[in-house]
Amino acid sequence: MSEHQVPDPQSYRAIRAVYTPTTITVYQAYSSEIANPALEAQKFRPPFTRTRMTWIKPSFLWMAYRSGWATKKRQERVLAIEITREGFEWALKNSCLSHWGASGHDSTLTKEPWQKQLHASPVRIQWDPERNFEFRPLDYRSIQIGLGPEAVERYVDEWIVSIVDVTDLMHEIRDHVEMGSLEAARKLLPDEQVYPLSDELREKLHASG
Repeated sequence: MSEHQVPDPQSYRAIRAVYTPTTITVYQAYSSEIANPALEAQKFRPPFTRTRMTWIKPSFLWMAYRSGWATKKRQERVLAIEITREGFEWALKNSCLSHWGASGHDSTLTKEPWQKQLHASPVRIQWDPERNFEFRPLDYRSIQIGLGPEAVERYVDEWIVSIVDVTDLMHEIRDHVEMGSLEAARKLLPDEQVYPLSDELREKLHASG
């Protein structure tokens, strides 16, 4: 879906990503200190740490917004990480929404049980407004997936298929945007489509598409 298109109401809170029958691409931004060993090994190595939460993002433009087109400190390198759909869906199945009462959270779940569920879950989910080329919030949401230590171990050791540096692409799109060439910028965007979810996952994530 192009960034300027208004999504179908069913896609208001949907996962939009580049995916194949067996993999899905997510994005992360790091310093060169972490990016270079990861690219060489095709796996995250120290100084990457497995002991704290790491956030993966299927939306290229949300990653652009978060990293300031790969210019923010310690986010100067943007990596496209292709992971297995099996691993990705394990993360979704073992997740909890990070804010009680947010994103259509089940009103029957009171705050205390939600807090217990949140602390026990290895994965956290946030639905944040998608962004356009000027980083203004759009009228639909993109998913952010926070992997806790248990999930990070699986991510690093089992799920990763490939790691590609897309920093130059980030900068090329930014340059077109700054020149006002939005159509040229749009043509360079990864072709993200709505990711198919089972009824079980759609209900768990409070997704609309």
